[in-house]
Amino acid sequence: MAEFIVAKTAGFCFGVDNAVKLAFRISEENPGNTSTLGEIIHNRQVMEELAQRGVKVVESPDELKEGEHVIIRAHGIGEAVYNELKKRNVIIHDATCPYVKRIHKLVRQKHAEGCTIIIVGDRNHPEIIGVNGWCDNRAYVVSSIEEVDLLPDISGPICVFAQTTMKQEKFDGIYEAVKKKFANTQKFDTICNATEVRQREAREISGTVDMMIVIGGKNSSNTQKLFEICSENCPLTFKIETVADLPPLDIKNINTIGITAGASTPDWVIREVIETMEENLRNQEQEMSFKEAFEAYESETGDLRAGEIVKGRIIGYNTSEVFVDLGYKSDGTIPLEEFLDDPDFDPEKDLKEGDEILVYITRVNDMEGTVSLSKRKVDLIYGMEEIEKAYNEKKPLEAVVKEVVNGGVVANYKGIRVFIPASQISDQYVKDLNQFLNKKVKFEVLELSKNKRRVVGSRKNVLEKEKAQKLEEFWNNIEIGKEYTGTVKSLTNFGAFIDLGAVDGLVHISELSWKKVNKPSDILKVGQTVKARVIGFDKEKQKVSLSLKRPEDNPWYNIEKKYSVGDVVEGKIIRLVPFGAFVELEEGVEGLVHISQISNVHLAKPDEVLSVGQVVKMKVLEVNPELKKISLSIREVEPLDPKRAGGNNNEAAAENTEDIPTSHVEELKTTIADFIKE
Repeated sequence: MAEFIVAKTAGFCFGVDNAVKLAFRISEENPGNTSTLGEIIHNRQVMEELAQRGVKVVESPDELKEGEHVIIRAHGIGEAVYNELKKRNVIIHDATCPYVKRIHKLVRQKHAEGCTIIIVGDRNHPEIIGVNGWCDNRAYVVSSIEEVDLLPDISGPICVFAQTTMKQEKFDGIYEAVKKKFANTQKFDTICNATEVRQREAREISGTVDMMIVIGGKNSSNTQKLFEICSENCPLTFKIETVADLPPLDIKNINTIGITAGASTPDWVIREVIETMEENLRNQEQEMSFKEAFEAYESETGDLRAGEIVKGRIIGYNTSEVFVDLGYKSDGTIPLEEFLDDPDFDPEKDLKEGDEILVYITRVNDMEGTVSLSKRKVDLIYGMEEIEKAYNEKKPLEAVVKEVVNGGVVANYKGIRVFIPASQISDQYVKDLNQFLNKKVKFEVLELSKNKRRVVGSRKNVLEKEKAQKLEEFWNNIEIGKEYTGTVKSLTNFGAFIDLGAVDGLVHISELSWKKVNKPSDILKVGQTVKARVIGFDKEKQKVSLSLKRPEDNPWYNIEKKYSVGDVVEGKIIRLVPFGAFVELEEGVEGLVHISQISNVHLAKPDEVLSVGQVVKMKVLEVNPELKKISLSIREVEPLDPKRAGGNNNEAAAENTEDIPTSHVEELKTTIADFIKE
């Protein structure tokens, strides 16, 4: 019979053992009045046993009643959650693992000192959520070197912590990446010593046995890491939760069986697995040999083989994998990183459940019943066919620029390198090619070597063709009065040039506004977006005349509705001429008071009774919108008499002395009075 080698560290660690014992004791002392904040450990059997004893699992302090007993799980909780429990007046039993509590204190201390906290681990794991709660949830959580590259610029000291169940070599690698990116870093090796010993023992045992069994909860992080370690050394490694998950055995090929278990696995589950396997081996009554299992698997999967391209259906994804239903017994997985070459990739939009996808089978693991897939290899195979077709048909393709090299850039089209020379990257001179990094560009295939290993592209050709097409469409559709949205390209003394996309149009200074404009820069800025109306064009000379003036903004627009014949209006004298006075009624609207309409007596010239700046009342005699002419009369309202001109002029002068010092005005009055006396 095969020999069993059981890890000494298999099963509950100190922290978990303490939490479970505490939960059972409190539930016995307070039947029906005990809850755990989240699952006390990641083990279904333990949680079911506690549930039978009346222990409830709550996810929020809001679900607790005053006086209720609540047990904080071994993973720990954040400071804000702990304070909320106190406010609820519940009886708290803290079963947080001592190792985790140490991390809480360190994180809180370093955060208070102004350090930026980086935690290496699974951001969705309860332990990490709890740790983050001791630095106001402001920590950066990373789980790979790639995620380190995505971290923003951080100034000041940085403290790096590890999830207690993290593999040491993985933590060391990620920390080196952090240290390389940020100079001022400090490492806190917070991996649990028990975890380290457990993983080391699992590695040693799995390297010497024919078969390895890893026992633990499906959601247990440390159990998954044990499984990964053992799988590297022993091809026949299985992860099970209970004895019901045991695989069939072919005892002819198995002499030694190693067993380890995660920190959340009870001793009685481990014993049950060992006893069941011993009985099965002793009675030689395996349900199915590995050969039979493989044949059954083959019949159900349709004989999936590595190297094949098959069609699948997306059924979900997480932070590292995309799950694909192949229509057989097992689902396949694609590394999520294979989708990240596209800068516009959005998993919520691009990984919709039910979408079909072509995948390349890279590996079929018959023992685990898993299929490893690749999207990138399918892209590579079909991508070259698409490039060859685009080359023959002169059709553009789109790729992401991944490198700036000597003489140009290298773009990635479905895994295929496309070299775009600097002279072909634009239809204008480009000084810095780095502006195209990680950007999508359209290109035309210029060269394709016979062995299809060298692809040369041109973005310049695409831009020139697009510009020619836009130009043709523009001239085919342009018409007087049509409005375009454009950008102010440049300003001159005589107007502004507007970029309409296909061509540039000119807005003469006289067409910038209905008001007087001294220089275009008074009302426009380069880069400003404007709406311009076509008032003329010449296709042969490639010229377009534009106007920014809108008819509704014309002060003479519907002028007859503002000023009707017979209306008495008020205005300011702005010019005096021999035949009368021009009066401003509003900005942009002037009227004329003929000399004959100023007074009932004959006047030689208007300035006998009027002065510039004087405000007068008038009657509207005529309104002519076409000629922009309004005739007015002062005499029909209040005729001016030259005999009173001095008074009028004095009044007008008084109205215009706002800026004259009071002392000067009084001096002038005294001089005039003395003159009259003499």
